Amino acid sequence: MALSPRVPDLGSLELLLAVSRTGSLGAAGRELGLTQQAVSARVRTVEKLVGVPVLHRTARGSTLTDAGALMVHWAVPVLAAAEELDSAIGALRGERDAHLDVAASFTVAEYLLPGWLVRLRARAPGVAVGLVVRNSDDVVRRVLAGQSRLGFVEGPEVPPGLSAATVAVDELVLVVPPGHPWTRRRGPVPAAEVAGTPLVTREPGSGTRATLEDALRAAAPDTPLAAPALELAVTTAIRQAVLAGAGPAALSDLAVSDDVAAGRLVRVPIAGPVLRRELRAVWASGPVPAGPARDLLAVATGADRSADQSPDRPPDAGRARKVRR
Repeated sequence: MALSPRVPDLGSLELLLAVSRTGSLGAAGRELGLTQQAVSARVRTVEKLVGVPVLHRTARGSTLTDAGALMVHWAVPVLAAAEELDSAIGALRGERDAHLDVAASFTVAEYLLPGWLVRLRARAPGVAVGLVVRNSDDVVRRVLAGQSRLGFVEGPEVPPGLSAATVAVDELVLVVPPGHPWTRRRGPVPAAEVAGTPLVTREPGSGTRATLEDALRAAAPDTPLAAPALELAVTTAIRQAVLAGAGPAALSDLAVSDDVAAGRLVRVPIAGPVLRRELRAVWASGPVPAGPARDLLAVATGADRSADQSPDRPPDAGRARKVRR
């Protein structure tokens, strides 16, 4: 049932209780942090709503009328219930702010997120993070469904319904095992040849695969993409398949830089496409989420290290970092 317009607001009821305790409008105003004008305005509003005077004003102070005393008597349990509700809401917010559900694509989860979580723990030691690792399409679905408050994706575009901030710029590199014919090329491999070669790739829905295929289609529009030699969901499995001779692969530089440095894999340049992509944090459209989601986003963008970053500003999406090793 909707309340009638005669019911005063909680602030006005608090004022009546303060006047009852202090015996003075001025003292009640000081207790509640209100000016004399604000106090008088609230009293007039209450009297207009209930239709009868609630205070006697004299030179020696203010006292409640009989109607005012009844109002105070009735207001006490109402304010007690409001305080209980306020405490319960605070507990809910505390529970929410003590846990953060995150979904991340494989590259971000394996190579970037561990360091971010260490810094988040130093910044907010009481936060427990629940992490789900999926491909970028699945991360987007979880964030849109409200299953994860914050997601990290590798896809070339920001899907509808999401807001985003760039957290890093990554580069895909084409790698083959030592002895592969492409390692003997004097120049880059043409994009059309790469497009027509069966590659070891991630599964559909992967941001890595989408970035590669979009770049090859743009660089070699007349060459149909060859069917994959293998589709694997884990970067480590793709690296092992390349080492075993299953075919070339385009992987994040983060994932293969150690293998390239050790000579286990050889990086092969491609003529034409630049395989760079933005790694992004995504959340449901609107302002940056509050609490630990904002804290993790600040860590991921580096805003937590900026002395001039206001806590009320979203992290600066323009401060993306290139993640090359």
